[in-house]
Amino acid sequence: MKAAVMYQQGGLPQYTDFPEPVVQNPDEVLVNVKAVSIKHLDKSRASGKHYSSEVPDENGRVIGGDGICLLEDDTRVYGMGISGTLAEKATIYKSRMVKLPDDLDDVTAAALPNAVVGAAMGLKFKANIQPGDVVLINGATGFTGRVAVQIAKYYGAKRVIATGRNQQSLDELLSLGADETISVLQDDESFKKQIAAIHSETPIDIIVDYLWGHTAEMILACIKGDGSFTNKIRYVSAGGMSGDLIQLSAANLRSVDLQLTGSGLGAWSKAQVGELFTEILPEMFALAAAGKLKVDTIAVKLADIAELWEQDVSNGQRLVVMV
Repeated sequence: MKAAVMYQQGGLPQYTDFPEPVVQNPDEVLVNVKAVSIKHLDKSRASGKHYSSEVPDENGRVIGGDGICLLEDDTRVYGMGISGTLAEKATIYKSRMVKLPDDLDDVTAAALPNAVVGAAMGLKFKANIQPGDVVLINGATGFTGRVAVQIAKYYGAKRVIATGRNQQSLDELLSLGADETISVLQDDESFKKQIAAIHSETPIDIIVDYLWGHTAEMILACIKGDGSFTNKIRYVSAGGMSGDLIQLSAANLRSVDLQLTGSGLGAWSKAQVGELFTEILPEMFALAAAGKLKVDTIAVKLADIAELWEQDVSNGQRLVVMV
């Protein structure tokens, strides 16, 4: 079969022939792959920078962690890969697949799940979002951040504030559910002044952070208390696009009712991951099929994998490889 194969960690994947995967246990099934999105997670794993990275052996390794697939009876499903999914065939978990609505196209279906995982899992399980909450999405101009804005509104957020670098994407977020946008490219004092003003007017209940780094330090400084009673703030780290480390004042933890947590691989329970496949993903696929959850994609060919691997995709879009 044809596949995208990584032979050296940090190198470029190659479009080449590779042996078909073989089913190893009863919870696996062999499928024909239709579409796979290329995500930051895939690139981070392939480069060896992600904490869940595996070193490719001398024979190479097919990359890709999930995708839209056809079962033997032509049932169309989203599935989590056991073998790499950027290939004509893959093995997926029977317990980690979701049947797709007939009116949802392959490209949208492939692009959506990782963003749903990166948004809904943090909002629902880590932040325990409630109707009426005020939500700040730090780094909302990326693909997952744009989905997070929409899901926060769907879950009942009263107000959603979106920060980001890309002004075009910030402007578009206003039509996707954001009530206010803040550029992280302005000077620090102006950024903090806007955050502090919002928090003073309508106290922020939830912060979902895809950037971390310096913007996280500024946001935490803005929510630091002054000794009076505060609302409970659930701060969820869901990414680190601006850096892996921050300086955190101890006063932040003592002066405000702050819950600081993370949402990512290893941070969820088995029951929560089970609910992802039985309830959350089916619900979000249905919303997308009905046009109520919108994403922006670019469809490309598997044969072009080496050329497009390092392609810079802006404005909150996502590359989807058609197999």
